[in-house]
Amino acid sequence: MTELRFHRDLYDGQAVDEAIKTFDRYATIERAEEDTHWVVRLSADAPSRERRVAGELANFALGLTIRRSKSAT
Repeated sequence: MTELRFHRDLYDGQAVDEAIKTFDRYATIERAEEDTHWVVRLSADAPSRERRVAGELANFALGLTIRRSKSAT
């Protein structure tokens, strides 16, 4: 299982949710909330697939966060 932690001061929660919805067909994904982070845990059939999905999901969430912050200004 891979755990990703998205700090609330940096990442938009809706962006994290959208990233999860985009990649949930490639891995089993769970989301939890902590005071300072959104925590995403994922597992896939193969370790290489799990690493790839984790990386892509994190990049997608970051990209969406940046896009949302630019459109808000």
